Amino acid sequence: MTNGPTQKLAVLIDADNAQPSIIEGLLAEIAKYGTANVKRIYGDWTGPHLKGWKDVLLKHSIQPIQQFRYTIGKNATDSAMIIDAMDLLFTNKFDGFCIVSSDSDFTKIASRLRESGIVVYGFGEKKTPEPFVSACDKFIYTEVLISKEDDNLSIKRKSANELKQDTKLVNLLRNAVEASSDESGWSHLAPVGNNIAKQVPDFDPRNYGYKKLGELVAATKLFEIEERLVGDGQSKAVYIKDKRKQIY
Repeated sequence: MTNGPTQKLAVLIDADNAQPSIIEGLLAEIAKYGTANVKRIYGDWTGPHLKGWKDVLLKHSIQPIQQFRYTIGKNATDSAMIIDAMDLLFTNKFDGFCIVSSDSDFTKIASRLRESGIVVYGFGEKKTPEPFVSACDKFIYTEVLISKEDDNLSIKRKSANELKQDTKLVNLLRNAVEASSDESGWSHLAPVGNNIAKQVPDFDPRNYGYKKLGELVAATKLFEIEERLVGDGQSKAVYIKDKRKQIY
């Protein structure tokens, strides 16, 4: 299994449960994890409700898949996406899948793909049900993919006091640092991030208004932070330590 930015990815978008305004940020985010060899979007293109998507498909080379609504109240789009996901899985050509939807109906297919050793990246709004979020290796809320015109994050940045009052966040950070620390209590930031990602698929510093984990950690004011020269001395690495872990 290939990991990292060389992954071959299949991108499947539920047009009924995603907004076209996310497309620029979505594709930029996906590019961090690999190459989108397949980009498909599903919906009933005979109706006017998907016009916003129609305007961006050609520009971004996304293939629209027509799915008629056979019965009112039943989502045939979900079924079409799930069937295509399984077909693509059995080609053995992909390292990962990107499922773009806020619908819990994709929980089972996400779990099934992971059982086959495939990495699953989920993308959806904050209303996405927790079972689907937890079924993915990583889940990115689409709200963080939409930037304002002044290039600031669309999510308001939380203050140090607000971060400290977030017990779940504080415990998550402290436990991850503890698990990755050496005898002196210092932890390299990268393993801390990896530890968090394994526990909480939807963890993202951007959910708190910060672009990077290091910025979020510094904003809590609960950790000491050092930049150290590593390797041949030409590059730097960030190390952090819980301020409670003082050695006397």
